[in-house]
Amino acid sequence: MINKVGKITLYVQDQAQAKDFWLNKMGFVLKFEQQMGPNMSWIEVGPSEDEFTTLVLYSKAAMEQHKPEKVAHPSVLFSTTDIESAYEKMKQNGVKVDELLKMPFGTMFTFYDQDGNDYILREDK
Repeated sequence: MINKVGKITLYVQDQAQAKDFWLNKMGFVLKFEQQMGPNMSWIEVGPSEDEFTTLVLYSKAAMEQHKPEKVAHPSVLFSTTDIESAYEKMKQNGVKVDELLKMPFGTMFTFYDQDGNDYILREDK
């Protein structure tokens, strides 16, 4: 029935800051952007032009007005094939990162966006 993860919605305080974080610090690309009203856009970013799955950077204030229970931050795990390189690149870009954890089941670390939301990057080879 389900064969792909399509979109993951992140509820952000400031869409422009979130867009800047994902594009300029994390190296993502802008996949789609469209105005939804005077102070809000639909913004989708992804790790590359070819990647199907995107992050939707959605206004937290707008969702709080519509469905306040939905704004809890989702747990999002990203994948990489070179964890050490990704870790160093994020640090160079000014991204807040926790320690690199080398576990029996995989190597990973937590990083934080402009709003302090946490994500995990895990090495998948």
